[in-house]
Amino acid sequence: MSAPQAPRSAVPQEVETELQRVVRRWRQLPLDHALAYAARVRALVQSLADEVSAANGIPALEVPDCGPAIVMDQLTVMVCDLMVQAAAEDGAQRSARSTTLTQELATLRRELR
Repeated sequence: MSAPQAPRSAVPQEVETELQRVVRRWRQLPLDHALAYAARVRALVQSLADEVSAANGIPALEVPDCGPAIVMDQLTVMVCDLMVQAAAEDGAQRSARSTTLTQELATLRRELR
């Protein structure tokens, strides 16, 4: 009898890698820098939440501001939600969404100085 295999993540490897880089960089920031960039990260989180809401045909809600200690968790959840939503799209749309999200995360990471 073989062991059950773990379910595959809906998050493509390139998105997961860039998300991990952003989170790792965020954890290295001094508090004053994190506070300075929190609004930028929250804007991305809200944008992803709005996209997921629109795709599901539900009204967009404001993502609560839980502070810089939680914003990376919120980003991680929204990335996962968006990629689960994208899994229902055709291959070209899913690939385009993955590429765009990877680029958005890479841009965010480079901005975190």
